[in-house]
Amino acid sequence: MTISQPSRTSDVASALARAERLLEISRRLNSTLDIGLLLEQIVQAAAEMIDSEAASILLLDTKAGVLRFEAALDLGGFSLDSVEVPLEGSIAGWVVLHAEPVVIEDVNRDPRFFDQVDKASDFQTRSLVAVPMVAHDKVIGCLEALNKRGGQKFTADDVATLVTLAAQAAVAIENARLFQQSDLIADMVHELRTPLAAIKATTYILLRPDISEPKRTELVNTIAQEADRLARMTTDFLDLARLESGRSKMARKPVDLATLLVGALQTVQPQASERRVLMHLDISPPGLPEVMGDAEKLRQVVLNLLTNAIKYNREGGAVTVSAVLHTDHIHHEPGLAIGSSLSHMHHIHVSVEDTGPGIAPGNLPHIFERFYRVPDTEGYTTGTGLGLAIAKRIIEAHGGSIMVESEQGVGTRFTFTLPVPA
Repeated sequence: MTISQPSRTSDVASALARAERLLEISRRLNSTLDIGLLLEQIVQAAAEMIDSEAASILLLDTKAGVLRFEAALDLGGFSLDSVEVPLEGSIAGWVVLHAEPVVIEDVNRDPRFFDQVDKASDFQTRSLVAVPMVAHDKVIGCLEALNKRGGQKFTADDVATLVTLAAQAAVAIENARLFQQSDLIADMVHELRTPLAAIKATTYILLRPDISEPKRTELVNTIAQEADRLARMTTDFLDLARLESGRSKMARKPVDLATLLVGALQTVQPQASERRVLMHLDISPPGLPEVMGDAEKLRQVVLNLLTNAIKYNREGGAVTVSAVLHTDHIHHEPGLAIGSSLSHMHHIHVSVEDTGPGIAPGNLPHIFERFYRVPDTEGYTTGTGLGLAIAKRIIEAHGGSIMVESEQGVGTRFTFTLPVPA
């Protein structure tokens, strides 16, 4: 491993500038508890301070025994969501297993180089520096900087800077994870109090000797309903906790969304028939391309949106489900694209629209928050308030997005987008 040395004349000024920049970044990282924003700040800082074309963070999934891209800056616009990097047979894996930094001047000459990302994207890795991310004596991932600008070699100062940044970032990530976990637990405990209080109050009434048999049966049914609600809440809570901590592994296989939607509609048809809600399906074009993802998780999202659309609909209303292929035209500056200044990115937009009472504008910004229920539906349903928060996490883990539009007295439409692989 050869590392070029900086010129002596710039040593002091460069070291002082880097130290000041690291101090500024450290303050910013320690004040951020949003993991997504935190990861974005880290890769931006890494690319800036090392003067590299790109940077990325791979975090360790201990259960699956792989590394996953959690953030990347400028890898040719390619989405790295759900990309797995093996511990054995990759440079990042070697760094994590050995807890040592590494500098590679020519990755094509290193047998550890995992070239699948380069093959799938428009980015070409030439050289890199990778350092372990260590928090509390535990390696949680790897921070990489790719391709020193101007064809220069990475220096010893580059490595030292990245090591310091990675150490600060690892602690900040662990703190953010702990905060999210404690925050989620606090919310969960608060939400559990309502059904527990109902069970306790009902049990107290049941102990009275003057209760009639019909009333006793009603109270027993109330306890059963609240117990079912507790069971659903704990199941959804565990699901959301796994998604937020990154422990929920997403499959990455071809998924036929048209088939998935037809199956989901068949599943909820009895519920729709009970409320006389008509179901419509529109797929355009009929032969939609496949997406890459986890079919079971995507089915979970669709079923959640469908059951909500039926439950909050009016008697005799309608639910319209559509899946439409969209093409985004991306213009490039001259010289950045080969052969053309225009490229295309395809997404599938899936919408679930109802004819219910709609949602008030003031409630829309909170609709994807965990444990949030629209105020005027309290008592109307026994939902956990976690379904839409879980749906949002699943869609974002697939590289997509989800949104809601609503007009009171007209209805509500939820739409999520999924990228179509090139």
